[in-house]
Amino acid sequence: MSVANLQEKLLFFTSQKSRIGLQLSNIQMSQLSATRDSATKQQEYNAQLQELYFNCYGTDEYSQQLLELQNDHEFEMASLTAWESELEAQKEQFETQLNEITNYEASWQKLLQQNIKSEFTYGGASGK
Repeated sequence: MSVANLQEKLLFFTSQKSRIGLQLSNIQMSQLSATRDSATKQQEYNAQLQELYFNCYGTDEYSQQLLELQNDHEFEMASLTAWESELEAQKEQFETQLNEITNYEASWQKLLQQNIKSEFTYGGASGK
């Protein structure tokens, strides 16, 4: 196998690693966004609870509105948790791909080194 083919394969692995690195970066940004959204939703929920308590505590509406508010909040948090789980699964998948490509790259580099050693001998012994 020629040296050029091996080097081309190594460049392909470098390109793949770069692409996966970008995707991992995008997933991490999405995870940060999900965490921020979760914190924002929790703050909004706490503010709504406080407002409900001060405006309606002791009335017949309080327990009904409280139940509705809790159900909405649980639904929002479940949606965010599902999104975070999906992102984590994607992240693990890309990390696995990155590890595979890194291992392939290492084996191809060893093959390239062996190929170079067999094609070129040092000290003028190639003329035998």
